[in-house]
Amino acid sequence: MEYNKTIEETQEYIGMWVTGDGYIRHELLPGNRYDEARGNRKSAYQGSYQVKGNHIDYRDDTGFTADGEFKDGILYMPE
Repeated sequence: MEYNKTIEETQEYIGMWVTGDGYIRHELLPGNRYDEARGNRKSAYQGSYQVKGNHIDYRDDTGFTADGEFKDGILYMPE
């Protein structure tokens, strides 16, 4: 039986994640911090994140929270 590791186990989530239209860019940094750019606005939001299995929870430095799911190399965020 083949065991598929979660993205938490492989740490393949570290790096840049970009929406299909390129407008939102999440840079997931080592140390559970992120930097989000929107359009021409670099570092629009910054905060912390936690990955459990294939799920990610965000909390920006103002207290806003969001989450998402990694599936087949794509980060899905609820709209």
